[in-house]
Amino acid sequence: METEELLAIIARDEDSRHQFKADVNNASSLGAEMVAFSNSAGGLILIGVKNDDGSRSGLTRDDIGRINQIVANAATNNVRPPINPVTENILLPDGLVIVVHIEQGISKPYMDTQGFVWVKNGSDKRRVTAREELQRMFQEAALIHADEIPVGGSSVTDIDQEFFDAFFEREYGERVEDQDVSRVQLLENMNLAKKGQLNICGTLLFASRPQMRLPIFIVKAVAFPGVDIEDEHYLDSQDINGKLSDVFQKVLGFVLANIRHVQNEQGINSVGEPEIPRIVLEELIANALIHRDYFVSAPIKVLVFADRIEIVSPGHLPNNLTIENIKMGNSNIRNPILASFAPKVLPYRGLGSGIKRAIRAYPDIEFIDDRAGNAFKAIIKRAQ
Repeated sequence: METEELLAIIARDEDSRHQFKADVNNASSLGAEMVAFSNSAGGLILIGVKNDDGSRSGLTRDDIGRINQIVANAATNNVRPPINPVTENILLPDGLVIVVHIEQGISKPYMDTQGFVWVKNGSDKRRVTAREELQRMFQEAALIHADEIPVGGSSVTDIDQEFFDAFFEREYGERVEDQDVSRVQLLENMNLAKKGQLNICGTLLFASRPQMRLPIFIVKAVAFPGVDIEDEHYLDSQDINGKLSDVFQKVLGFVLANIRHVQNEQGINSVGEPEIPRIVLEELIANALIHRDYFVSAPIKVLVFADRIEIVSPGHLPNNLTIENIKMGNSNIRNPILASFAPKVLPYRGLGSGIKRAIRAYPDIEFIDDRAGNAFKAIIKRAQ
């Protein structure tokens, strides 16, 4: 780092990527700061800069050796798993400053020696205590997936037996009753249950009434006459629930019923083709149902306006995946069990091809990765 760059950072004061310390003497306290940076977007700790006014405390060469040893000890012994920060010693007119570079971690969540998880909160740090936030951090590290979480109070009796048996015979060419294991064991072998309880995937796909156990995992669909959300005036509104396959068909039907259909070259008595190609709606609805974040207690929202359709999924894009990535067909499977079953129950092909296929059929689609609001939005523009 150049001296001018360092002075510019100091002049701008602390923020979520930069923290100042006049000195450090405690590896445990420094370790907690390193944990917060590692669990967030990474950043710099400037040692030798006072955090109250940005003045330099004037570190000496003796200080440098002592502090670098504390930094090494903190990174190795006070951060779990350990990290590897990079340090720079920069000479300013009034003394030395140590710049500690901490990268965003790839093994989140990081913890201190007490097992506490910290994240950056503006220029300070915040201890994570909310279960959903911790679960999402474990999810980012691929240590846990929402679709495999057991559903409290559920059991094999929640399964729509006729529906499941027909699915099993269609996919595997054998009858359930001809298997050498019980139905409970069969569901566990298929990663749909554990210890007699259905997981989220098994419940959403095969339970007779999934929302009895998972009431928040519905789709709220509303059609408005204009271009803004109105509390009192709407054309159509539905809370859509049921098995995932039923939800898909109901949502698709809702959208198709609330957009225009064009005759094109069809006969005058025909229903006509929807103004937005059906494959676009299929791909984006399936994408929302399969790839939403099921750690977030919120419904999917499908909003039909006069000039656009918005499909809003709980959960921003996982890890470092970007909109540019998904447009190129890249994917990061958030719900692997659900994604493995999806092609068997929905018009879903997986492999990250859905977004590409939708854009190819109808380029006028905007995607918004709302990390602050923890949501992903697909906006399909309508011709007016």
